[in-house]
Amino acid sequence: MSCCAGGGLVGTGSPEYVAGRRTLALTIYLGDGAGPQERWEEWLHRTSYGHPWPEWVRERLASRREGGDGPGVALARETWRLLEETRVLAADLGALSAPPAAGTAVDESARVWLPSWRLGLPLGHLSLHLR
Repeated sequence: MSCCAGGGLVGTGSPEYVAGRRTLALTIYLGDGAGPQERWEEWLHRTSYGHPWPEWVRERLASRREGGDGPGVALARETWRLLEETRVLAADLGALSAPPAAGTAVDESARVWLPSWRLGLPLGHLSLHLR
């Protein structure tokens, strides 16, 4: 992807950047949109706040695996494994009760270890908006 994950808000090569890029790549690979515009809308929807993205990924990987475990599926499974197992120290995004755009402040001093997809998902969504 030529767009930088996180819209330039995180350094290239940082764990946050890598998480955003992996999250977007997995979302794009597992998506079903027919044309470019439909795909864009689907990617925005899948990465939006409150979407059950990890459940969707697990379901899509399972259905792809039923069709054969080719190189794309193996790479997607490895990407998902890395997103789940790699931890990043970040503000506790799980403490939000509403989307950040609703004016809810994030206490950035309250940091927790999160699976990298938890941070990569909002960064990926933001980079889609900033394309």
